[in-house]
Amino acid sequence: MARLFKQIFTWWNGSTLSMRFYTWRKGRYIGHDEFGNIYYEGGTTKEGKPRRWVIYKNYSDASTIPPGWHGWIHHRVDIPPSQENYHPHTWEKPHQPNLTGTFAAYRPQGSIAHHGQRPQVTGDYEAWAPEN
Repeated sequence: MARLFKQIFTWWNGSTLSMRFYTWRKGRYIGHDEFGNIYYEGGTTKEGKPRRWVIYKNYSDASTIPPGWHGWIHHRVDIPPSQENYHPHTWEKPHQPNLTGTFAAYRPQGSIAHHGQRPQVTGDYEAWAPEN
């Protein structure tokens, strides 16, 4: 029952019922990636390009789209990685989850969320102060 409510009322836990219906009616399966995300194509956009979309396996996080699929879904390449012998470049890093909003998020020194004090300003900088 909880899964049904998630599908009806949330978009961030995979796909909604309306998206599943649209995919069933218009979507053509293209392939899937190593994270379990499934890619579809069907219909056309206003510009006349084929409409492409992804249904995420779990939580909807665009950073889980690998580089090869990213190029295909954004119309940078016409051939999806599932239909070619795609190998990542040596400079491509493995996926790291988006940590924004978590305790593991990057907090530079001097930010409010960082423990400690902001480094003292030196040199010719003079802080602005409103006139009284």
